[in-house]
Amino acid sequence: MEEQVSGYVADQQIPSRPAPTSDRGIVHAVQKNLFATPVDSVLSIVFGAFAIWLAWSILSWAVFDATFVGGDRASCLTPEGGESEGACWAFVGAKFSQFMYGSYPIDLRWRPNLVGIVFVLLVAGFAIPKVPFKALNGWLLFAVFPVFALVLLTGAGFDVSGGFTAFLMLMAATAAYLLYGDDAGGLAAWPGRVAAIALIACFAGIVMSSLDTGTIRFAGITFTVWSLLACLSAILSVGAIALGMAQRAGVQIWRPVLPVIVATIVAVLLAEDYGLRPVSTNLWGGLMLTLIVAVTGIAASLPLGVLLALGRQSDMPAIRTVCVIFIEFWRGVPLITVLFMAAFMLPLLMPSGVTFNQLLRALVGVALFSAAYMAEVIRGGLQAIPRGQYEGAQSLGLSYWQSMRMIILPQALKLVIPGIVNTFIGLFKDTSLVYIIGLADLLGTVRRGFSDPNWITPSTAATGLVFAGFVFWLFCFGMSRYSLFVERRLDTGHKR
Repeated sequence: MEEQVSGYVADQQIPSRPAPTSDRGIVHAVQKNLFATPVDSVLSIVFGAFAIWLAWSILSWAVFDATFVGGDRASCLTPEGGESEGACWAFVGAKFSQFMYGSYPIDLRWRPNLVGIVFVLLVAGFAIPKVPFKALNGWLLFAVFPVFALVLLTGAGFDVSGGFTAFLMLMAATAAYLLYGDDAGGLAAWPGRVAAIALIACFAGIVMSSLDTGTIRFAGITFTVWSLLACLSAILSVGAIALGMAQRAGVQIWRPVLPVIVATIVAVLLAEDYGLRPVSTNLWGGLMLTLIVAVTGIAASLPLGVLLALGRQSDMPAIRTVCVIFIEFWRGVPLITVLFMAAFMLPLLMPSGVTFNQLLRALVGVALFSAAYMAEVIRGGLQAIPRGQYEGAQSLGLSYWQSMRMIILPQALKLVIPGIVNTFIGLFKDTSLVYIIGLADLLGTVRRGFSDPNWITPSTAATGLVFAGFVFWLFCFGMSRYSLFVERRLDTGHKR
């Protein structure tokens, strides 16, 4: 029996054979996927014919029958004066600079060009993994570039008050305390207690700075006595944190001081007169304004969303209640209502003589609105972190902020990259709503071009809207593809 079986059992590896000719090649793939059954064949033929008709119609309208060159509406009409069957790309070419810059002065458009070039270089250096000096690039992008762009686009020469400077330093000192206060011993050590008391004194000084107590002018900035004391209190706070870190760790004590230094430099740079011609924000428009609103909203909503998400999960009832109310209020109100309130109602609620730029009001409204949605996305990531990660951080003796900064948040943010980018894409598209309050973004500038009598044709509106839609799609598609790249790079084997 054993001898009979051994005749049919292989005693060595049999080499693999190529697939039959009928089971390979493009013919087999088409037959298997498109014409496997009679129903599949009918559907493939119907949808294939529809796709060919649609592609030919789009190409005919956008390319074959389109008008690319011309100086007025006559070039986009037939010789008999009738309606042209193709797109009027000559309209886009004639209005292209207006679509990009709005009414920004022509002789000064080198400013937004320079700002755009610097921004692209910094973003590329920060986003491409192989580019070195990430820390320096981050400081330049998030601390130096906003001031550079603001000065160049507006012409600077701002009337920076001492109260505004004190507010910047309070924000910087608060960030330093939240990030490095535990490294200085927290409230259990005297440097941490001094830093906390100095922060409270800084806030009180800002509140009292509106009182008429005499003025002191320094570095181009006019301080009241209270605003100057508030600035000194902020400096005392970060100094105490640095001293506490030197006593406990003895390394990198410059980190808590750096935010206050940056805030001081920002205030001085904004108050400086560079001799540039001022350009009102009312003249800003086109793609430039769209990018300003989108980038500002994205840059502000992410950190605000992180803080709101942490606050909503806080064990302190007061902080949790405030964050819940904030998130639910902003999520329950349409963005168009927020923009209307910021543009028309907010000035009525401000004290007499206090005004804010219309663009600034829109930027604040967009950032707060997006931060509420971002907070819920990040909260989902925080809830996805296993309890053991929190317990492991506590077992290492890490404080709350240390564990969040070094263990919890990096994992949570990685898990919700799709949600974060989806919020960014939605925000970018929602920037077109600022046209309702009189700000001419890309879509608003294109729509204004429709009313030019030199370019009124039946195909002008469709051509302009297709152009605007393609620009929006280009940026949104770029963000989507980069998010996929980041997901693949940070993938650590959590696939199911």
